[in-house]
Amino acid sequence: MSGHSKWSSIKHKKGATDAKRGKIFTRIIKEISVAARLGGGDPDGNPRLRTAIMNAKSNNMPADNITRAIKKGTGELAGVHYEETTYEGYGPGGAAIFLEAMTDNKNRTVSEIRTAFGKAGGNLGENGCVGWMFEKKGIITVTKETSSEDDLMELATDAGADDLQTVDGHYEVTTTVENFEEVRKAIEGAGIPMDTAEVTRVPQNTVSLDEKKGKALLKLMDILEDHDDIQKAYCNFDIADDVMAAILENH
Repeated sequence: MSGHSKWSSIKHKKGATDAKRGKIFTRIIKEISVAARLGGGDPDGNPRLRTAIMNAKSNNMPADNITRAIKKGTGELAGVHYEETTYEGYGPGGAAIFLEAMTDNKNRTVSEIRTAFGKAGGNLGENGCVGWMFEKKGIITVTKETSSEDDLMELATDAGADDLQTVDGHYEVTTTVENFEEVRKAIEGAGIPMDTAEVTRVPQNTVSLDEKKGKALLKLMDILEDHDDIQKAYCNFDIADDVMAAILENH
């Protein structure tokens, strides 16, 4: 399993996505608002906003919520001003953790994140301590039933994709950040529905964890992802499938 997919796959198995739909909506609304503030409210001229809107629709967010979030970003409606920031640190077993956040109070957020790391056996580090371990990539996932692997591979590579892998019943297309939008447009133009399409961070190496450290790390990741200001959490851990099955069974 690719390093990018490990944490997302575990969340799916735990049912975390459905259980935290409200938090997912909150994160998407923040992303739409910030994207609109930085790049304007027209998705045709703002790739980041276009991607955020697509993510909102794939999560069944009502159109009114999307429109309000855009208007708050452009200043047409009053709203909270969020700042983008990142946090880096280490979890149990020395696993590297990189967090992307949006907050209206950096002092409050960093204090709460530091406390979360400390309680779970990790530690919040300085900016740059682990960021170099995570490379920005475009990731597009497509359900296997919607396209043949050969057709999708040809389409994606012609548009500039780097790779295609099969992961948990999906095709996972990887691109550079620069080619992400062209590949996304090509897949969309071919009428192939995408489950997800986002610019994310992929770990360049992984740390293998045993059951005890793996369980502690997953607890920390749950806490961090549950924090209102955290948009995305990345970690470079690897846990053997049989060990992961034991952890999830007892979680």
